[in-house]
Amino acid sequence: MKNGSVILADRHQNLMEGVRGLLETMFDCVVMVADEQSLQEAIDRLRPDLVVIDLSFPITREDNVVLWLRKYDQGLRFIVLSISDDQTVVAQCMASGASGFVLKRSIATDLIPATMEVLQGHTYVSPSVRSSLVK
Repeated sequence: MKNGSVILADRHQNLMEGVRGLLETMFDCVVMVADEQSLQEAIDRLRPDLVVIDLSFPITREDNVVLWLRKYDQGLRFIVLSISDDQTVVAQCMASGASGFVLKRSIATDLIPATMEVLQGHTYVSPSVRSSLVK
């Protein structure tokens, strides 16, 4: 059974197309956005079950996208995609309210499990990063 809707926010079209293919197996509606205004409009219109967003997504009124999303909609569940495996970055994202953190290099193996965990109300961090956080 598929879930309702997900927003995929990233400026990199090639990456979004691949990720969209993965998410279409789990959601009835996958909306791709590449700028802040489109993201705001999509969140307001769809009230999505999940947002999957690049950590470097450009936001004008906040230091980073995690803080912006949390302030914009406190109940929103979102998974951050990032090239960074720096444990400080991961810890800051999770402490700021991200529901999940997936390394871009691990999207193929980690995005579906992350999505399932987050939709069940849990958090998820890519295993290769999670193991470095425990040390």
